[in-house]
Amino acid sequence: MAAAAAKKAIQVVLLDIEGTVCPISFVKDVLYPYSLSALPETLASKWDSPSFAPYRDAFPEEYRASPAALTAHVQDLVTRDVKASYLKSLQGLLWKEGYASGALKAPLFADVLPALSAWHAAGIKLMIYSSGSVPAQKLLFQHTGVVDQPDENPNGLGKDVNPLLSDYFDTVNAGPKTAAASYSAILAAHATEFPTASTWLFLSDNVLEVAAAKEAGLQSYVVQRPGNAPLAASVADEHRVITTFDGLKL
Repeated sequence: MAAAAAKKAIQVVLLDIEGTVCPISFVKDVLYPYSLSALPETLASKWDSPSFAPYRDAFPEEYRASPAALTAHVQDLVTRDVKASYLKSLQGLLWKEGYASGALKAPLFADVLPALSAWHAAGIKLMIYSSGSVPAQKLLFQHTGVVDQPDENPNGLGKDVNPLLSDYFDTVNAGPKTAAASYSAILAAHATEFPTASTWLFLSDNVLEVAAAKEAGLQSYVVQRPGNAPLAASVADEHRVITTFDGLKL
C-alpha cells in the first residue's frame, strides 16, 4: 500500500540516457567513433576560428598547443571513457553536424517514447541527467528513432522528443552523477515547484548513481536493459530493478 502511495506521489521523473533510454552501444559504437572520425576535419577547418575557441581553450593548456596534441588527448580520453566536461562539450559540437545531416539518429528503446508521452500527459515533469553535455542531450533527443524498428522516415532527422522534457542536467551544472550532492543541487534548482525529494524518481542503469540519488532523498530504480553489464545478485536486495518502462505506473 505504501509503495503504491509513493508511486502516485511522483511529480518529476529524472532520466539517465545511456543504458536507460537508449542502448549503451549507441554511445560506444556510434557516437564515440563518429566524433573521432569528424575531429580531424573540424580541427583543420576551425582551429583558429573564434567560434571554435571556447571548445579548444577549455582543454588543459598542454593539449591545446596544436591540433595533433588535442587529437591525441581526445583519443586517449575516449579510449579510457573519461567523462571530462571539456571533452563532452567538444563531442557535442561534433555530433551536431552528424545529427543535422541525418547520419546520426538516437535509437530509443521501444517502451520509452510511449511512457514519456503518457507521463507528460499526466502532468509529470520529465528531466534529463546525463554525463553528456546539455547541448549533446538536446541533440540526441531532437533526432530519435526506435531500437529494432524500421525507420519510418529514412531520409529525415527523426522524432524530436525535447517538447516532452522540461530541464537538463550534466556534470557541469549539477556535478558528478555518483555524488549525492549533485542530486541535491538538482533538487535545489526546482525547490520552489518541487520541494519534496521523495516526489522525484530517478531512473538509471548505474547502481552507484541510483544509490547516490536515494541518499539525496529521491526515489530511484535501477534500469537493466539489453546490452547492459550484468547486475550483481545483491543489487536486487538493495534496489528496485526494472527492465522496461511498460507498466511503471506513477
